[in-house]
Amino acid sequence: MPDSTDTTTELLDQLRQATDLELLERKQHITESLFNLRLRLASGQIDDPKRVRKYRKAIARINTIVRERELGINQ
Repeated sequence: MPDSTDTTTELLDQLRQATDLELLERKQHITESLFNLRLRLASGQIDDPKRVRKYRKAIARINTIVRERELGINQ
């Protein structure tokens, strides 16, 4: 989860070391969590609305890494 890491660099290191299957599973889990987070945000049960942004960015980072692997781009 995006909340479990302290920095963006740590999250990126974890994602780059993960396999394709792990990335897809993680993306699915984050997407489901984001949905629940949005429901709680709409009902006013969330203290930190910035978490929605963190989750969206984590999904975008996963998509970027998957696409890099498809294209054979190594950084």
